[in-house]
Amino acid sequence: MKSIAKMLIVAPIVYLTATPALALDDTSANRREQADNYMRAVPPQSLLKDMTTKIAATIPESQRATFITLMNKNLDVNTLAELVRASMIKNFTADELKALADFYGSPVGKSAMAKFGNYMADVMPGMMAEVQKAQALTLQQMKAQ
Repeated sequence: MKSIAKMLIVAPIVYLTATPALALDDTSANRREQADNYMRAVPPQSLLKDMTTKIAATIPESQRATFITLMNKNLDVNTLAELVRASMIKNFTADELKALADFYGSPVGKSAMAKFGNYMADVMPGMMAEVQKAQALTLQQMKAQ
């Protein structure tokens, strides 16, 4: 019985002291490496392609193919990918980037990302309308002061 009690006390202590040792050093090199892992798990090119397709669905069908062709031609995917990468390196720790890459590289993460375009297409019109409404009201109230 004493061994079980000791294990119940010792096991959490060992876990809590070992867990920080598993953490990545939050260096800029580690952040870059983990951001690159994330970018491999979630290629910006596929996100932008999905976004273009979802936007195209909002314009007349007769213009969709031309819209997609021109967007693919005019959108600088490499610049956008580098913007995403730089912002991730700036704002997330190496451990956070690793967790994101691990999740989005997993089967459930990939499944969630496959649905993200539809989610954004559903939420963005309402979100933008609410933000614009709040902005107009805020500016109106600021003028009144």
